[in-house]
Amino acid sequence: MERFDSREHSASDPVPTTGDDHLQIEFEALSDRSGIVVSDPIERSQFALSTSEPARIRRADPTAFQFPADAAVSLRTDQLDLETAVSVCVRDGDGQMLAQTEHFADQTFPEGRYSVELFAPIKLYLRVDSSIRVVSDAMETRIEFGDDTDVLVGARSHHKRPAATIQTTDRPRDAMRAVSLLGSALKTTSVERSYPSLRGHPPLIERGATFDAPDGLEPPETGVSIVLPETRRHTYVAAPLAYYLGAEVVPGEAARIVTDDGFEYGLDGPTGFEETVSRVLKQTFFLDCLTRTEGYYEVDLHERAALESDLGLDFADLYGRPLGAQLDSYLDVPYDLVESHIPEWKLTTRVAPTGSNVELLPFVANDLAIVRTPECNLTGGSAVQTDAVNEFLRGASAPSPTGRTLSGDDFTRSVGTRSRSQSQSVDSSDRAHRRRTYVRPPESDSLEQSWFGDGIPIGASKASLQAYRNRLDREPIEGDIGITVVCNDPRMAEERAAVESVYGSREELPFDVRTHYELSVAELRDVLTQEAEFLHFIGHIDDDGFQCPDGALDVTTIDAIDIDSFLLNACQSYEQGMELIERGAIAGIVTLNDVINSGAVDIGRTLSRLLNYGFPIRASLELAREDAVIGENYIVVGDGSFCVAQVQGTIPNTCRVRQKGSGFAIDYNTYHTAAYELGSLVVPYVPGNEQYYLSSGTADTFYVTRSELDEFLSKETIPTLIGGQLRWSDLVDVNSL
Repeated sequence: MERFDSREHSASDPVPTTGDDHLQIEFEALSDRSGIVVSDPIERSQFALSTSEPARIRRADPTAFQFPADAAVSLRTDQLDLETAVSVCVRDGDGQMLAQTEHFADQTFPEGRYSVELFAPIKLYLRVDSSIRVVSDAMETRIEFGDDTDVLVGARSHHKRPAATIQTTDRPRDAMRAVSLLGSALKTTSVERSYPSLRGHPPLIERGATFDAPDGLEPPETGVSIVLPETRRHTYVAAPLAYYLGAEVVPGEAARIVTDDGFEYGLDGPTGFEETVSRVLKQTFFLDCLTRTEGYYEVDLHERAALESDLGLDFADLYGRPLGAQLDSYLDVPYDLVESHIPEWKLTTRVAPTGSNVELLPFVANDLAIVRTPECNLTGGSAVQTDAVNEFLRGASAPSPTGRTLSGDDFTRSVGTRSRSQSQSVDSSDRAHRRRTYVRPPESDSLEQSWFGDGIPIGASKASLQAYRNRLDREPIEGDIGITVVCNDPRMAEERAAVESVYGSREELPFDVRTHYELSVAELRDVLTQEAEFLHFIGHIDDDGFQCPDGALDVTTIDAIDIDSFLLNACQSYEQGMELIERGAIAGIVTLNDVINSGAVDIGRTLSRLLNYGFPIRASLELAREDAVIGENYIVVGDGSFCVAQVQGTIPNTCRVRQKGSGFAIDYNTYHTAAYELGSLVVPYVPGNEQYYLSSGTADTFYVTRSELDEFLSKETIPTLIGGQLRWSDLVDVNSL
């Protein structure tokens, strides 16, 4: 595709427009048909709009839309064909919602002025003066106009950047002042802040000798304060709640919420401070999501329909009331009444209340994470370490869920086994475990759990402040999405062959897959410093680093790398993976033990397809564990919400299929991405369903006939769990179930 470089052009004679310098929204002419493709080079996402004839395109004013846009163009056409079936929201010229269409829609609107919102991988807006017809089938959506019409097309990036940096000391009171300013990033203090696109990234926090905030950076005027004992623990745990409420955090004896109109709510409830804060955040956010259906998006929300008669809340009245009054009504509802309806929370993160961890707070607040403080001291935690190691070693030898038998000819990927069978291999696990400290955080009810601090977590990802910083520093790319596959042991060619055919197999996305074999130390060093979204390494890693034919490459000898994410499918790759994070990577998957080659092939193959589809790193590993011999030996390091490619649909989703009488039960599950975080909506395209659901975890269980199951699985290629095995829907023969 060519970039536009003039103010006016024909789509057959391409030329451009970009938005704000750091957002870099781009409009380009399609190379294979008439129309344009809208790209976000930072988030590596794009979406195509096809026209029936070559269309003249001009730059346009991005402020012409009801909602914020980063860049805009105008074109003249009689229709737009979208590359997938997407949700379309149609509003009149005053912004009143007229309809929101989904799959299999056919709706017509008479001559008039309309604002049209497209729920695509990039947020897109249209403005037209014309009649409109929206037609969708299972695969595509078309928007028809009465005749050739001037259409304004606006786009907004999902990428978030903090607008300021706050300096704070290690004093808890200064940390409270810094947390009070996190809510300055909210784009609204209405219930619509429960939409992810209306929650900006909080300002960064860095440590210094004095407290200093940029002039003009103030908390929003919500009339809400959070009173806390003057400790880091209380401040850190309450940071996401303070951000979401736009609350000022002030010191006091009893932890509580206080509003200007006299409402108070204690945060030292019977379940303890941390759990009470968690419940208040979840309940407030959830009831905001129900109340907002009275506003910009008047949709039939499943959770509202299920609860409204029991809640006793007047949502129409609540919608326009001040935040303090909403809290008064919300928190009068027993938590037990709403608990089972709240979507599974995205993230629980364990943060030690140290001075240095104050710099994490903007990132955990941005995720609306549930913050817990560690309950154990990692230094000298020998009992924790022994239990963790034993469980990992037991997991490594567990039977394969796929039924594969590990033969005596199989081998581990430790360096000492280059020429030995599994039964003869030298086990390097004991050496690694003796120099490491492990911790097992308590289980959480969130989809994901991360650990900040010393030690290696079991049952959670190893988070890193540097990974978050690396993501913020991500630069726009020129060209295709880069995937690098390195196979440094010819005996592991089975995995290389398996993943080569997967990466870049999506025709609608531009991939550049580069494969390397038996790289020398110098060659591998060069590869790690070349720009790529993902590195899939197959080979051996030990204490000395990545093993090459002429020696070992230790990542600590490289100043900076240009790899965004990685899978180090080798034994004991944790330490080298963490060094990749420190030198520029955002997220990765590593191993804690020696791994059996056949099991590593299985998990490598599964991960490649999940990542290629668009699942986040952390969700990909969780799904791969369902179908891998050695899945428990792998953990995520860095920011596990990172995606290698934009999702094939709108939101990553899976289903679990079970036989139920003469039919089937479908458990429909969704996962978060940077574009679709907590508060996003999803419509499961299950036969008979027309309701919207809040996205996150298991939306619902649907009961279908065999023919309806076949229809559902044919609409989209998604991971499907059947009988404990992970299968892809396009390969499922419903008649054999």
